[in-house]
Amino acid sequence: MAGLIENKENILLDNSKKTILAVDDESSILDLLKFNLEKEGFNFISAEDGEEGINKVLNEKPDLLLLDVMIPKMDGLSVCKKIRQENINIPIIMLSARGEEIDKVLGLEIGADDYITKPFSPREVIARIKANLRKFDKNKSVEEEQKNQIAVGSLILDLDKFEAIVRGTTVTDLTRREFEVLKFLAQKPGQIVTRETLLEKVWGYEYYGDIRTVDVTVRRIREKIEKNTSNPKIIITKRGVGYYLANK
Repeated sequence: MAGLIENKENILLDNSKKTILAVDDESSILDLLKFNLEKEGFNFISAEDGEEGINKVLNEKPDLLLLDVMIPKMDGLSVCKKIRQENINIPIIMLSARGEEIDKVLGLEIGADDYITKPFSPREVIARIKANLRKFDKNKSVEEEQKNQIAVGSLILDLDKFEAIVRGTTVTDLTRREFEVLKFLAQKPGQIVTRETLLEKVWGYEYYGDIRTVDVTVRRIREKIEKNTSNPKIIITKRGVGYYLANK
């Protein structure tokens, strides 16, 4: 049983390894990188020209790319530019024996995340790889979190937690119905939504209550998110028609 558990743990660790793709036409550089990166626990794959490098990015889906500038068939800068044009979002570290500032600036401008000048020490490369992976993972987490949010003006709706954030303050006591009203208005920022539409979309076709139910719900929302309910700045009333969410 112990051996089985140990094997499962090893499988999980193997699956969690980050894959590093190095594209360089110098076999000694690739051997050096392979030895040191695998010793650090990374998966290592390589390519010796630009076209092969692009194919491996597309097919192997590495977590980070080490890309030499002077490689055959397609130079590193062109490879970097092509990858970004394809909207492939992975960290790219350029490698080059040319240390001129203009080369570094050009690489960064076309989408590289970092630039290492040859000759380099394996410890420097490993440190840069880890730093770029940490930064990428952090940014990715933020992007994933933001995908489940709607931001309109000073209001942010967290669709996972059913909470509203107003000027940095979290409002946690919204009812599900109140949140759904805010969400529907937030999906149409600046557009007037009639009371009838809100009643139909939020309460549903089966609801036969008084249309003033909408007004009561909006009033309760304002009490929770507005600084001054007599002069609301977030949910605006269009007299005789309905409501809209201010998008400024």
